[in-house]
Amino acid sequence: MEDEQESIIEQEEYEDGDKPLSTRYRPPFRTARMQIQRSNVCSRAYFVVVMVFFHVYILNVIGLLLYVHYNNGPGELVSADGDTSASVSQGGTPLPSPTPVSEELRVEDHSQSFSLPRIEGIRVGHVQQVSLVPDRMHEMKTISLKPLLFEIPGFLSEEECRVVVQLAQLKGLMESQTTATSQGQEESNQPLLSLSTEEVFSLLDLNQDRLLQKQEIESHSRSRDGTWLNPDNLRQILTGLEACPTGMLTLEDFRRVYDISQHPGRQRRGKLRSRFKQRSKHTWLYQGQGSHHVLHTLRNRVTSLTRLPSTLVELSEPLQVIRYEHGDFSNAHHDSSPSHSETTCAHTRLAGNTSALTEVSCRYLTMLFYLSSVEEGGETTFPVADNRTYDEQALVQEGVDLIDTQETCGRGNLRIKPTAGTALLWYNHLSDGRGWMGELDEYSLHGDCPIRHGVKWVANNWVNVDPDSQRQARYQRLVAQRNQAKPGMEEHYQPLSHSNLHQDL
Repeated sequence: MEDEQESIIEQEEYEDGDKPLSTRYRPPFRTARMQIQRSNVCSRAYFVVVMVFFHVYILNVIGLLLYVHYNNGPGELVSADGDTSASVSQGGTPLPSPTPVSEELRVEDHSQSFSLPRIEGIRVGHVQQVSLVPDRMHEMKTISLKPLLFEIPGFLSEEECRVVVQLAQLKGLMESQTTATSQGQEESNQPLLSLSTEEVFSLLDLNQDRLLQKQEIESHSRSRDGTWLNPDNLRQILTGLEACPTGMLTLEDFRRVYDISQHPGRQRRGKLRSRFKQRSKHTWLYQGQGSHHVLHTLRNRVTSLTRLPSTLVELSEPLQVIRYEHGDFSNAHHDSSPSHSETTCAHTRLAGNTSALTEVSCRYLTMLFYLSSVEEGGETTFPVADNRTYDEQALVQEGVDLIDTQETCGRGNLRIKPTAGTALLWYNHLSDGRGWMGELDEYSLHGDCPIRHGVKWVANNWVNVDPDSQRQARYQRLVAQRNQAKPGMEEHYQPLSHSNLHQDL
C-alpha cells in the first residue's frame, strides 16, 4: 500500500515538476516522424524547382527555334540544302554567299508555309554589290522598275560562255521558227481550223440542243499540235458567253463571238502582227547531276543571286540555248502566262486535282545570259518598260505595232545591246502582297531585234512557280517521294552526261 502511494506521489512530482517524464512514457518515435515529414517537404520543393527550370528550358528552346525560323530570311521553301544565300548587299558591303550544294530531295523539307524572295530595285541606276563567286564581287544595276529588271556584267566568264555554246552545238540545235497562231487564220501557215462556224458550233454542242453552255465550251481542251481552239479563242468565246443574259450562246451569238475570237488583232489593235513571231535555232541543256560542271555551276549561281531555294530552281526548266543568225528575231512576248481558271501550269499539272482547258508556262522570273557579243542589231527590247500605264492600244503607234520587232525595234523604251558574259534578271510576275507570285507583269513584254551583222548566242533560265502555293508544295512533295522511291537514281545519272534529260515539267 505504501509502495503504491509512493509511486503515485513520484508520478505527480514528475508531472508537476520541471523534470521530464519517465522514459517509459516518452514517445521515441515522434522525433523521427517529424524528420520524415520535413524531408518530404524538402523533396516536394526540390521537385517543383526542377520542374520550373525544366519548363523554362523548354520554352527557351522553343523560342530559339521560332527565332531561327522567322529570321532565316525568305526563301525557306522546301530547300534541300537549307541555305538562305542572301548575297545581295544594298549598302555596298558584301554579304556572305554560301555555295548551294545539290542534295537528294527530302520529303520533310517541304512546307506548306513559305514565301518567294524578291530583290529590291530601289531606283533606276541603283547599283548593288553581289557575291556570286569566291574572292570577287559583281555589280548588279537596276535598269527598269516596270518590269523589275537588273543587269549583271561579267556574270559568266569568256570560257564559260564558250563551253555553253560548244555544248549546245554538240547537242544539236533545232528550228524554233513559230507562227503567231493566236492572231487568226491570216497569220499562220495553215488555218487554225478548216471547219465552218456551224461545224465548230456543232462540235462544241455536246448535247445537241442548239445551245452552248459554259461547261460544254470548257470541256474542249487544246491538243498539243494546236489543231483545236487555243486559249485566246476560248477566252474570247467564254467572255462572249458570260456577257449573254441567258448564259448560253445560240448559233447566231456564237457566230459573232467566234468571228471576233478568230481576229483579235483586228479587234484590239487595228493591225495584224507579222506572220512569224520568232525565227532562230535552239536546244535544251540539262543542268542536274551528271551535267557539265559549268552548267551545274551556272544553276547554283542563279540560286545564289535570286536567293530562291535550290530545290525550286532544280525543278524548273533546263537551260535553253538559242542561236540567232542574220535576220533572225523574236517578236515581243511575255515569258509567263496570266492565271485563269481554265488554265493550269504545265510543270505542276500532275499535282492538280482538277482538269483545265490548257497548260501554260508559269515562270516567276527570267535570267537571260548573253553568250556572245553582236556587231550590229540583236538588242533585247522592252517596248513598254517604265511606261506610266500599260495600254494595249498604246502598242500601236502611227499604225505600226510595237510588238513587231522586225519593223519597230528602234521604238522600244528600253534596248539592251548583247555583251558576252552579261546577264539580265527580271520578274515576270508581281508580288501578291503575301510573299507569293501575283499577277503577270504586263510591262515584262520583251523581244529580240533582228540581227544585222554577226551571230547572237543567248541562254535562258526560267524558274517555274505555280500561282497556287499549295499546288506548288504538293507538286514538290510528289517529286521528293518519287526520288526517295528510287535510291539508285544517282547511278542512272552518271553515264548520261550532256544527254537530253529534259523533262516536260
